[in-house]
Amino acid sequence: MAQQTVDKGLSRLGAAGLGLGGVTVALFSRAPWMHVSYFDDRVGGGVRDLSGAQWSTEVSAVSLLLVAAAIAVLALRRLPRRVIGAICALAAAVAVVSPMTLLTGGADPERVRVLLTAGAEDVQARAGSVSGMAELTSVELNSANLALTTLGFALAIAGGAAVALRPGRDSAKLNKYETEAVRKQKIGTDLEENPDSGRVLWDALDADIDPTDPSPDGSNPAGGNAGTRI
Repeated sequence: MAQQTVDKGLSRLGAAGLGLGGVTVALFSRAPWMHVSYFDDRVGGGVRDLSGAQWSTEVSAVSLLLVAAAIAVLALRRLPRRVIGAICALAAAVAVVSPMTLLTGGADPERVRVLLTAGAEDVQARAGSVSGMAELTSVELNSANLALTTLGFALAIAGGAAVALRPGRDSAKLNKYETEAVRKQKIGTDLEENPDSGRVLWDALDADIDPTDPSPDGSNPAGGNAGTRI
């Protein structure tokens, strides 16, 4: 039996990049991206952490997309995995803007205030929201968490690009059922046209087709016993 080698291109390596990137982003987007110190005349001062998921909600969504895509790339055929690779590379390239902007330009104090007060009521309700009258005294970025989140997106961009550019070829097994159906249909036609051919009979037996009844539904298309030769 001839050994067949299937070219997977860079799909496996790309899937690893997508998966590792997605997991990295998921972990470090839930970690604090900044530590905010504030002071309130009524209740005094305090420190609040803002995570990446709070600062940029799309980051968490993209991390889930990347992990799911890594699994899909290994299971799907050539064209779908190429499309998925391109979409993930684009999504990661858009989402990485947020942590990179913080690293290079710092945080916008007004946005920090909004997230800590009215704009983050759903997030801060359990821990107690910061009063809108509070004064922000400092915003300290967690450069390590931001850098690792950026690294995760970089891995995902590289992985998605690898899958999109080099998706490889489909295994013959993926076409097994389509090929088998076409083959059986052809053998059935050959049995009707040339039922005495030894080659056709052997092909039918090899394809698990009863040469005495070549029709797919078990009825004899000839209407009689024309195909009873063995």
